[in-house]
Amino acid sequence: MKKILFLDFDGVLHPTHFAGENPFNRVDLLEEVLSKFSPEIVISSSWRFTHSIEKVQNLLPSSISKLIIGTTGAPVIGKHPRFQEIQAYLGTNGQANWRALDDSYWEFPSPCLELIRCNPNTGISNKQMDILSNWLA
Repeated sequence: MKKILFLDFDGVLHPTHFAGENPFNRVDLLEEVLSKFSPEIVISSSWRFTHSIEKVQNLLPSSISKLIIGTTGAPVIGKHPRFQEIQAYLGTNGQANWRALDDSYWEFPSPCLELIRCNPNTGISNKQMDILSNWLA
């Protein structure tokens, strides 16, 4: 079964509040892991509402952008919206073995074994990359 990584940006690839810092300042950690594996990536970040997929791909290193196959669709209002958006994507595009890199844990049911929870104050760290690597291996 194919593997899909649903990728959030704020609180994952950079701290949620990154004023004065470069956006995507944690992307090198993700790039290192993905250099060994090639999961398909779907953008689940709210950036999908303000940036085209081409713009997002241009913001990310090419080693990551080449893995992007799409974005989740319309926003869901209600309980566990990010999880519901992912389920809608999978319902339309086919089931997959998936994980989500996200800091918005409240947007997922608890427990959600597919969620790799990030710290919104720092973004991804070696801890999340170890979990991602183990899943991808």
